[in-house]
Amino acid sequence: MLSVRNLTKKFSDKTVLHNVSFEVKNEVFGLLGPNGAGKTTLLRIIAGIIKPTKGEVRILGVESYKDKARESIGYCPQESVVYNELTGMENLMFYAGLYGLRSSKAKRRAKELLSLVELSDYADRRVKVYSGGMRKRLNFAIALIGYPKILLLDEPTVGMDPHIRKAMWDLILRFRDEGKCIILATHHMEEADILSDRVAIIDAGEIRAEGNPEDLKRTYGPKSVINLELFEAGRDLHEILKCYASNEGVIIKENYVRVHVDNPERSAPKIISSLMSHGCKLRLLRIEAPTLEDVFLRLTGRRLSE
Repeated sequence: MLSVRNLTKKFSDKTVLHNVSFEVKNEVFGLLGPNGAGKTTLLRIIAGIIKPTKGEVRILGVESYKDKARESIGYCPQESVVYNELTGMENLMFYAGLYGLRSSKAKRRAKELLSLVELSDYADRRVKVYSGGMRKRLNFAIALIGYPKILLLDEPTVGMDPHIRKAMWDLILRFRDEGKCIILATHHMEEADILSDRVAIIDAGEIRAEGNPEDLKRTYGPKSVINLELFEAGRDLHEILKCYASNEGVIIKENYVRVHVDNPERSAPKIISSLMSHGCKLRLLRIEAPTLEDVFLRLTGRRLSE
């Protein structure tokens, strides 16, 4: 349904995408990477908003910047595309008009989408009173207005509370099951893992690995992870723990630490003893399976959040 071939994009002398290739059919294809990795630029090229420096994108066999291809796309950008002085209903009616929907059909579609994203009670309120999460949901509804076959979602759940985020995840999976082709750009490991049939790990404009999340974790992840919660992290924690980690895999975030190990039963007692000898007080230790963040660390040498 959608193919990306040898895509490169430069802005002046800066390369933001380099030789990116993949194909997506009726599935959720995750683009997992940190801010600045090139995800948004890639989606904008697929949406036909900007052209690549090299390579091509084809949608249903047609180049992505042509009208026939763009008619098949619903693009939900990271930034807001709503008008603050209009109501939620008026925003959707405006965009429905751009898609050529007649007034009666446009109103039915707008009501349907407002219900879908749980904004019916706010349909007649001006968007300027909406919260950030509500604006994101309206953004999502706008992407659906033209009955797209392909959905491009750029960080669609940022700013949403857990209940609404879960509802949005359910919607994305429902659209996948209905046969839509969905590309999900996110820096949230859990979101990519739960929703994606396949994931591309993207960093500095390059695809580092691609595959089913479980296959990626088996291929690139550590055999196991020791997850630590400390009362106080202490100084030089990375130096203390890296000798116990496979490939120096240590992820530290405040008082929480993940250590990549090959044999957790053998490593855990040594880690506890070393922490205690350096005055680090341990609150909790768990042995866990690897995650996509562990995969990202192995492939790039740094955390997703860096």
